[in-house]
Amino acid sequence: MTVNNAIEVSHLTKKFNDKIAVNDISFDVKQGEVFGLLGPNGAGKTTTLRMITTLLKSSSGTVKIFGHDTASEGKLARSMFGLTGQYASVDEDISARENLMIFSRLNGLSRMESKKRTEELLEEFSLVNSADKSLKDFSGGMRRRLDLAVSLITRPALIFLDEPTTGLDPRTRTQMWDTIRNLVKQGSTIVLTTQYLDEADQLADRVAVIDHGKLVKIGTPQELKQQIGGTDLSFTVRDKSQVNSATRLVEDKLKTASRLTGQRLSTNLSDIGQLATLLTAFQQNKISISDLTVQEPSLDDVFMNLTVGKN
Repeated sequence: MTVNNAIEVSHLTKKFNDKIAVNDISFDVKQGEVFGLLGPNGAGKTTTLRMITTLLKSSSGTVKIFGHDTASEGKLARSMFGLTGQYASVDEDISARENLMIFSRLNGLSRMESKKRTEELLEEFSLVNSADKSLKDFSGGMRRRLDLAVSLITRPALIFLDEPTTGLDPRTRTQMWDTIRNLVKQGSTIVLTTQYLDEADQLADRVAVIDHGKLVKIGTPQELKQQIGGTDLSFTVRDKSQVNSATRLVEDKLKTASRLTGQRLSTNLSDIGQLATLLTAFQQNKISISDLTVQEPSLDDVFMNLTVGKN
C-alpha cells in the first residue's frame, strides 16, 4: 500500500454468465484528489464503482481502501467511505431533520451527537430553512443535497458520488460543484462518476475513461486533451488576394495542413507557442487577419475520440 493512495484497484474483473462487464481494470486513487470515472452508458463504470464499494462481488481482482482489502476486511473498509447515488435513499414521508437524525443514530452516534451533527449538516448544505418540511416538497437539488449530507454524517475521508448532478438545473449543478470543491478543501478524497464531461473537466484532478468494460485511458483532463491532438486555431484573412499566401505561411511555419472556408483558415497548433511565430510571419508579410479564435480540445473531444466506434 502506498501511503498516498486512498484506493488501489488491481485486475478487477466482473462476469455476468458469459458476459464480461468489467475486464481486468487497475488504477489507484490518490488521497485528496477528485478522481473521475467516465464512460458511455453500459461501459462498466457503475459496475466498477459497485465493486469498489462492496455492493457487488467481483469475479476476480482486489480492491484496497486505505490499505484494507474489501474482501477480507469489508466492514473496516466500508467504515472509511460514504456513498451517494443518483437517487436519494432517504424516507420521503418525514423531514430532512428527521432523516438526518435517524441516519446519525444508525451510524452509532448518541442522541446528543446526532442532534449536533444534524444541525451542522443542515447548515453546511443550506437546508436550514427547509429542515422541517416533508421531502415531498423538496426540489431535485434539495433532495440531492440531503442525500449527500446523509453520506457525510460520519465525516468519511473518502466519498463516492455516482452521477451526483444528473437531472439538476444548471444553477443547482453549480451549487453542487461548489459543495464538492469545499469537501476537497476539507481534505476529502472523491470518486465521481458522471455523464457530464464539463463536470469532470471542472472538478476532476484525474480521469479514467472506461469503454466496453476496459480502462482505455487515464490521466489529467489536460493530458487527455493533449493526447488527442493540438489546439484548434482559426482566423479570417481580410484581403481575399492574400488567402493563398496566408495558407502557404501556415503550412510552412506549422508543418501542418490547413482547412479553408471562403476567407476563413483553420489549422491545428501542436504547441501554443507556434501562434506567436505565425503572427510574426503574417506581420512581416503584411497579411492582415481578424476574428482569431484559439480553441483547446474539450473532454467531449477526448470522449468521442476514445470511445466512439471502438470495438
